[in-house]
Amino acid sequence: MELETITDAESWDAALRSLPRPHILQSRPWGEVKSRWGWEPHRLLWRDEAGTPLAAAQLLVRRGFPRLGYVPRGPLFARYPSGVEDEVLADLEHLARHHRLLLVKIDPEVAVGTPEAERLRAAMERRGWHPSPEQIQFRNTMRLDLRPDPDSLLRAMKPKWRYNIRLARRRGVEVRVAEPGDFPRLYALYAETAARDHFIIRSEAYYLDLWRTFVEAGYAMPLVAAVEGEWVAMLFLFHFGTWAWYLYGASSNRHRNRMPNHLLQWEAILRAKAMGCTTYDLWGAPDRLEPSDPMWGVYRFKAGFGATFVEQIGAWDFAPAPWLLRGYDRLRPAFVALMHRLHRLRQGAG
Repeated sequence: MELETITDAESWDAALRSLPRPHILQSRPWGEVKSRWGWEPHRLLWRDEAGTPLAAAQLLVRRGFPRLGYVPRGPLFARYPSGVEDEVLADLEHLARHHRLLLVKIDPEVAVGTPEAERLRAAMERRGWHPSPEQIQFRNTMRLDLRPDPDSLLRAMKPKWRYNIRLARRRGVEVRVAEPGDFPRLYALYAETAARDHFIIRSEAYYLDLWRTFVEAGYAMPLVAAVEGEWVAMLFLFHFGTWAWYLYGASSNRHRNRMPNHLLQWEAILRAKAMGCTTYDLWGAPDRLEPSDPMWGVYRFKAGFGATFVEQIGAWDFAPAPWLLRGYDRLRPAFVALMHRLHRLRQGAG
């Protein structure tokens, strides 16, 4: 097996599409966006002797201190179980040392209880990787099989969800594709949702950069639901290969009785199917399937469309110098407090 660093972005995406489970966070546009926001993308491809891709990992290396490495939703493998786990992990460990990283984090989409999970977990434990205390992405997800026809997909939903989709149409909810010039309005709706639901979001400039990059690449479709011309909900439908993802969504408190979110998701499902996608990943899901989990309501909403809960092995870390990581973890609270203090001082001086 040979390791190659891919510099041609189009070749990278083509190689990913040849794998059975390409992921949008491993795609060229994701690395391009991150390169403008403090990270260096390194696109790594492992091939067999015939040149066929066996595994891939877009390693993001953070500039500045501390230097960290991250393979979002990767590595990706051509076969499950792949038989090349040890070599891939060994190369990532070598790169972590070469770039003098405090740690490198991976979070491959591998379902708990599968042969691939057992094999990959055993390889990581054998090589000194550890389950990460910090998940960057949601650990678990919800997935919908898009291969059935639309009528079958509707029948697989909970009756109330079918009713709400029809109700939204009767009450005048309309769904359309937004334009790039609309993105500031979409961000305003996203910020409104974040304030209401108490989750942290990034700056407007970051999301506008990310959304425009993916839409211009042809990898995302922004959908907006409106009532009498007023925007009340939105989502970004990302797609790559035969997969689609619901990564960003927002809704207003206005006109919620017209069920715009139900129709919006149904339109996303139909458009993903029309693009040839066979799997729709609805992204975030609870850590535990219990009503006490903060994301239980999110789970119920997504499950209503027929999506299945997928528990995954989560993120794993490798530290080239474990003693250095332990020291940083002890000092990090003081370091973060200092950075916040300096930030406030800069704001005051500005």
